[in-house]
Amino acid sequence: MTLSRRTLLTTGAAAGVLAASGLPLRAAPKRGGRLRAGLGGANTSDSWDGRTHSDIFMIASAQGAVFDGLTEIAADGSLKGELAESWEATSDAKTWTFNLRQGVTFHNGKAFGADDVIESLQMHVAEGAKSAAKPIVSAITEMKKITDHQVQFTLEAGNADFPYLMSDYHLLMYPAGQIEEAIAKGIGTGLYAVQSFEPGVRMVAKRVDSHYKGDAAGHFDEIEYIAINDNNARMNALLTGQVDAINRIDFKSEALLKANPMLRIQEVTGNQHYTFPMLTNVAPFNDANVRKALKYGINRQELVDKVLQGHGRVGNDTPIGPANQYFNDEMEQLAYDPDKAKHYLKQAGMDSLDIDLSASNAAFEGAVDAAQLFQASAKGGGININVVQEPADGYWSNVWLKKPFCACYWSGRATEDWMFSTAYETGVPWNDSQWDGDDSARFQELLISARAELDSAKRREQYYEMQQILRDEGGVLVPMFANYVQAVSNKIANPDTVGNLWQMDNARMAERWWMA
Repeated sequence: MTLSRRTLLTTGAAAGVLAASGLPLRAAPKRGGRLRAGLGGANTSDSWDGRTHSDIFMIASAQGAVFDGLTEIAADGSLKGELAESWEATSDAKTWTFNLRQGVTFHNGKAFGADDVIESLQMHVAEGAKSAAKPIVSAITEMKKITDHQVQFTLEAGNADFPYLMSDYHLLMYPAGQIEEAIAKGIGTGLYAVQSFEPGVRMVAKRVDSHYKGDAAGHFDEIEYIAINDNNARMNALLTGQVDAINRIDFKSEALLKANPMLRIQEVTGNQHYTFPMLTNVAPFNDANVRKALKYGINRQELVDKVLQGHGRVGNDTPIGPANQYFNDEMEQLAYDPDKAKHYLKQAGMDSLDIDLSASNAAFEGAVDAAQLFQASAKGGGININVVQEPADGYWSNVWLKKPFCACYWSGRATEDWMFSTAYETGVPWNDSQWDGDDSARFQELLISARAELDSAKRREQYYEMQQILRDEGGVLVPMFANYVQAVSNKIANPDTVGNLWQMDNARMAERWWMA
């Protein structure tokens, strides 16, 4: 049997695997109550401009509650329509027609239609726009309104994943002609309308009456998301009942949470990976031999054991993970080998290497510990790492993409092309190793051809080769894949399957959970 991506994703091969202890969760959802969640990843510079969103607080507030996109990834990993009801493509996957949902209104009463889609997407390629979704939208050569509820996209080259890309959390739908006001006030078509919003502090929203999703989603009357970037403070807020759910628990405190009969831990296996990107356009990281030395100088299993405490698996310097369709599990695993690290340093003309590594637990929980473990293991290979502990506040604006070597995390993406074109394609804003066509001509060539390839076997070959190239030559160390581990009060119920694309049920707990 040949598996299509849709078949694969709906059979559960890529679905979130949920381990939860506590109350049975099969009772039918009921309407009412307020969800209070304590979430990290908030900044005082946060706004309702989807182009700037990069972490769980705003993803959950915007795409997960106040705004909608054209498509969405369901909890089981399958693709479904949100503001688009259906879509079809030409045989070369170059022209896509989306049929939009009718009878949808924005929170200010404006009717939703094709003009809103076109203006909302054009924001990402406007002059001076700094959007992480620019690579997705810039691949569209023409956007055409066919009717008020039908829009057609012509791409510069075929892309079999295009409907998946339309679910990207940056691609929110705003009211045409009122986008500035919508960004200022948070005016979307989502299940929840903004009541108050203090950037980096809190967001409160109220359930919209007679929403187009009906009673099948959005079971809370109100939601309150409180920004708690500090892990200990987040855990204390849950233990003392100030919040009902938190993202990203500290594994050191897991036993304390497990001992509380009023709480349960959710653990979901997905494609989240913890990384150390290096700017390959800056010496000494511009030398592939130095990059190889670092890859052999890190003890991956030690990081999984000590930082993740077993909640994850070893990575192989590629962002494609076990929940992806074309995950290359046949590729030989890079192992810790200080002698090989020394060998590659010699190839680079060095006897030893002195470098700085910037880290903060804002990058991922345990990032500073991970950097220090890396420092200890690399020493055996002649690599002296100076760990620079950076402040959590402003880490993403002042360190990531700016310092030559740092700690980072990625949620992963539902498809290979989505992940590669977000972070590894030449010139994209979030290419955090600056590894481009000069270093990676073959990789970039395969990226374009695999994107338009509709034959699954040929696509697999291409994506396998791309993962091999990244492992051997790329500028990002991916030592581990981390499960999503979050904690929830037994006052809150959730479906059996919890999404594994982003934290907190694909950041859609406001839509999918309910009062127990």
